[in-house]
Amino acid sequence: MQNELLWLTIEAFDKNQLKKIVFSRPMGAEYPKISGRMAKGKSETLLALEYTHTSNTVSQKNVRFDELEDTLRPLIADFAQINLLTALGDAELKQKRDGTAVLLGGEKLKRKLAANTKDAPMLAIESLDRKKNYLIDGTEKYLFLLGISDKNGRVHDKMQGKFRQIHRFLENLEVIYRALPREGTLSVYDLCCGKSYLSFAVYHYLTAVKGRTVDMLCVDLKADVIETCKKTAEALSFSGMRFLCEDILKLKSEGEVHLVISLHACDVATDIVLSTAARLSAKAVLSTPCCQKYLSARLNQSALAFAADYGHLKRKLCDALTDGLRALYLEKNGYRVQVCELTDPQDTPKNTLLRAVKVKKSDETAEKKYREALAFLLGDEADLYLKEFGL
Repeated sequence: MQNELLWLTIEAFDKNQLKKIVFSRPMGAEYPKISGRMAKGKSETLLALEYTHTSNTVSQKNVRFDELEDTLRPLIADFAQINLLTALGDAELKQKRDGTAVLLGGEKLKRKLAANTKDAPMLAIESLDRKKNYLIDGTEKYLFLLGISDKNGRVHDKMQGKFRQIHRFLENLEVIYRALPREGTLSVYDLCCGKSYLSFAVYHYLTAVKGRTVDMLCVDLKADVIETCKKTAEALSFSGMRFLCEDILKLKSEGEVHLVISLHACDVATDIVLSTAARLSAKAVLSTPCCQKYLSARLNQSALAFAADYGHLKRKLCDALTDGLRALYLEKNGYRVQVCELTDPQDTPKNTLLRAVKVKKSDETAEKKYREALAFLLGDEADLYLKEFGL
């Protein structure tokens, strides 16, 4: 039955008769629902698949005709109900975990597809952005220069996770965009920018999508990476981007800072990013932590031994505790903080996002909570937390 539905879907696609295919009631799939439709790409017709995540976020994958079998076969096996809607009729596959299945409407649809009559309606295939105005779609030049998509705008398979990560980051930027000044030049800092995937995406979003003038400073300690980023910015004519090889602890204010961003600054580098953002009184912060090792080596709380005595659990515990401390640090400095899931854990396990907006100068209640948390976790060593890094 699975094979029959698979070939009906491919045949309907090949004859431009596929309206929609919907996968629901997952048996082994990680997504609650997946839907697909035919869509016109730059040079060919694609199956645009839309994955609904458990977090209610959505990601997209565009599938070429020659990729249909390999893509659809595992999906069909992972869902208890699949509805195939075509211009010639519909079919529905219902299956159970024990392997029993029934295909409703399959034979009738098969006959109609085989007949391929001249009066069969040909679907008007719409463009990829019919259902949703995606913030990026793969055709952006910076994605090509960064090796995320090809010259035709197709996202490379191995870069799908990075593409979804960037798109989700931009969605979070949209959320806090209203906290940024509505007029004038926006000042944006990307601290520990690395290869600047986010730098270019945020700059493009703010200038090309929002129509703003942007002064973006990207800072990192790796001179070779900074030089490469400079050349990429020049090739893109992103004249508002500047790149600096420097320790961000030494970074001095050049005026008002509206937004600080950071992606996966490793271990205490994230704490340095957040302290720098607070020191510069940035109006908004978007930071994705990574490799929270510092607390793990210093945790001194016997009450947590039931979990901390196990290496794997200790790592997960210290990840959560470290990011909780970071959220409190921002709150005590006057930020309203939300801790979000950036993207699907399958793309990267380091997918926590700290999203913060400055609302007041400081918060004494949060300051007290922060000190109490440090005392609980570190005991007599609480006052030494991060002090070796000048924080």
